[in-house]
Amino acid sequence: MANLFEELYALFFPRICICCGKNLFDHEELVCLMCIYSLPKTNFHLIEDNPVSRLFWGRAWIENAAACYYFTKGGRIQHMIHHLKYKNIPEIGVFLGKKYGNDLKNSETFNKIEAIIPVPLHPKRKRKRGYNQSEVFADGLSESMGIPVETSVLRRSVASQTQTKKSKFSRWENVESIFIIKTPEKLENKHVLLVDDVITTGATLEACIHSLQTIPGVKVSIASIAAVV
Repeated sequence: MANLFEELYALFFPRICICCGKNLFDHEELVCLMCIYSLPKTNFHLIEDNPVSRLFWGRAWIENAAACYYFTKGGRIQHMIHHLKYKNIPEIGVFLGKKYGNDLKNSETFNKIEAIIPVPLHPKRKRKRGYNQSEVFADGLSESMGIPVETSVLRRSVASQTQTKKSKFSRWENVESIFIIKTPEKLENKHVLLVDDVITTGATLEACIHSLQTIPGVKVSIASIAAVV
């Protein structure tokens, strides 16, 4: 009887790949293997001097920086992140975080992380969306890396406007001084991984880094789902 119910459910609610729309096999989760292998990986976690780390030269002191995928307009990664942020599918963030976490924990530059810090949303925006896309990505990383997610220290105090159509300077101006630190003792003398969904100009992350570095002894590395480079 249970098998019959499962077959009927699959008939009316088939499991399909969020990238290509084809039916998933039983061993596949959210994305089919063909699409997974075609995603544009950067391998920046293996290269200390990479385009993401260079983005912060002269702007903020970081230990390491990486992004899992290249972000291209109209590509599969843009499609996945759009569904993560606007189509109420937080499972995408967890899925991508688990995959990238497996890479990072085996990387010499990222295997000393002690806490994962998602870029925070303002509480009003988080309530409206239902979740923070960076936080669910962090949850996936945490599951693979065995490192706790800390969401109580870095807070967003102002609900800034969307960054999507802003210039580089306007993005920086939009996020300057909007992050505050609570209970800094939780992160004293720790190496933290600050994570976001997409890195473009790096303005939001730069503001977060400056706030985190008011904590004594803290070291900051960066990781994201994708980067525009």
